[in-house]
Amino acid sequence: METKILKINAKRIDYRKIKIAADVLQKGGLVAFPTETVYGLGADAFNAKAVRKIFEVKKRPWHNPLIVHIANKKDIKKVCKAVPKKAKQLIKKFWPGPLTLVLQKNKKIPKEVCAGLNTVAVRMPKHKVALALIKASKTPIAAPSANIATKPSATNAKDVIEDFLGKIEVIIDSGKTNIGLESTIIDLSTEKPVLLRPGGITLEEIEKVIGEVEIHESILKKGKAAKIKAPGMMKKHYAPKAKVILLIGNKKIKLKN
Repeated sequence: METKILKINAKRIDYRKIKIAADVLQKGGLVAFPTETVYGLGADAFNAKAVRKIFEVKKRPWHNPLIVHIANKKDIKKVCKAVPKKAKQLIKKFWPGPLTLVLQKNKKIPKEVCAGLNTVAVRMPKHKVALALIKASKTPIAAPSANIATKPSATNAKDVIEDFLGKIEVIIDSGKTNIGLESTIIDLSTEKPVLLRPGGITLEEIEKVIGEVEIHESILKKGKAAKIKAPGMMKKHYAPKAKVILLIGNKKIKLKN
């Protein structure tokens, strides 16, 4: 497969190139694109066949759900069954931005996106290229980070090219991402809000808006994690491929002041 690499400057967006990428998504292809957090590997969120391609090329476990990206706050109704009060408060404060909400899913969202769960993770990114792509595609985009499963998330197009050149249709190169850290994930599908993954927005910032938030046991490392409800909760998630050298000494070293 030939992969088109489209260089798009976020300050001067080339909408002709955006349309090329959007057309690929509309036809069921895959597009790697930048967000303010990390690069994402996207497909039409309503196209189950296209979503399955994401899992295949990433070598991602099928039970690890994806995040759905939208370009307008009102589009959350296309993705979620209902939007509770606390979700609306967080959306008003932090969207667009690096905050993902887990809510009850709309029946139109394929089971592949949610790993068979009745919940869906959704966010509105802040990156201008990501927003332009979602709008031009006229559909929410399901997208995990653009990297082979368990490898560190890509924060520049070079890393994406290394993993996916010849495997997907389009890679959008907009340089280095601003934050370089995944979005924070809050589960609002239950009575009490739960932090599922720390990220670009702190727990303290969130609690100032909606009050106390519980921390999932997988973060606290207490026993086995419950069923995976969002990305980043697997026991082995990020594993850099590098040699580790262990140095063992038997002499005491006296440090000078």
